[in-house]
Amino acid sequence: MSRTASPTSPTSPSDPTLLALGGYAATRLVGLVVLAVAAVATGEDGLHRLKGRWDSVWYVRIAEHGYGYQVTLPNGDVHSDLAFFPLLPALERGLSAVLPVDAATAGLLVSWTAGAVAAWGVFACGAHAFGARAGVLLAVLWGVYPTAFVQSMAYTEALFTALAAWSLYAVLRGRWILAGVLCAAAGLTRPTAAALIAALGITALVALVRDRRLPWSTVAGVLIAPLGWLAYVAYVGVREGSPTAYFDVQAAWGNSIDGGVALALFIAGLPWPAALGLCAALALLGLLLALCVRQRQPLPLLVYTVGVVFVSLVGAAYFGSRPRLMMPAFGLLLPPAVALARVRTRTAVPVLAGLALASGAYGAFTLLGSGPP
Repeated sequence: MSRTASPTSPTSPSDPTLLALGGYAATRLVGLVVLAVAAVATGEDGLHRLKGRWDSVWYVRIAEHGYGYQVTLPNGDVHSDLAFFPLLPALERGLSAVLPVDAATAGLLVSWTAGAVAAWGVFACGAHAFGARAGVLLAVLWGVYPTAFVQSMAYTEALFTALAAWSLYAVLRGRWILAGVLCAAAGLTRPTAAALIAALGITALVALVRDRRLPWSTVAGVLIAPLGWLAYVAYVGVREGSPTAYFDVQAAWGNSIDGGVALALFIAGLPWPAALGLCAALALLGLLLALCVRQRQPLPLLVYTVGVVFVSLVGAAYFGSRPRLMMPAFGLLLPPAVALARVRTRTAVPVLAGLALASGAYGAFTLLGSGPP
């Protein structure tokens, strides 16, 4: 008797799950090769840029010494390490304790492994909604996202996306307790988990209105989902002696919620050609969101995607970080993934290869330049 493989059970070389993972790995390998070549050409240390600069330094310091470090800037602003959620540094600390690597290298191992797990989960969600071919292309497109180089850094985006994708897939399969546990873990990884919590809550609410009842497992999953995020916010509040301490810490970093005012002022202050280009990019983002709605994506995935984009745009964070903040919203890539699924492989492969090279070149330029904010 033959058995049909599920989207999450790779069983043969031709299994679509393996195609998704292989395609994703190929895109990230292209990015790393381009970075290595550019680093040699410029005399820079590409590996150091991946694991030893910017936010990576903060995570490593937490892994090695715990919380309690802060920097006072010349203008008086205080940047505290409490702005960084604990799951990645905890994994770095644990890996560096059992493997002969330092915390920074452990961060790379976590991120690279999480990237593969995330691609698997992204594929599973796409395959569940629109078929295996669309799922494969969705995973590969996530690997060629313009800021996909962050997936190869000791940052939290890959880890968070892995947890979010599998939490959403669990919801799609009706496994609510697992979804809640994964969401709670995501809540210990990035503040963007608020979008995932909302996705689970709204999906359950719609089910309640439709069915007039909810299974106990759904209720349990929804109640578990916010525990990680709430636990860290409460920890910072207790540590600092203020219920709003976490939000105060984020505000000191310039990450307060202002409803998009900072973004509007940033655009208004640009030269008009740059402002027009940015407005065009935002219009494209709006079009992608509209296409997500039009193609009737599963409700939890759609709410999550819209939530991540919303959270990324309404904060006062530095504009350059916003594309990176939106990267976990892989649902944005479903419309082009479904469109590519309709074309022949001999057409899709060159398109994806070109995107991988472009993404790798942009990543090398960014990493060897000013770097990701």
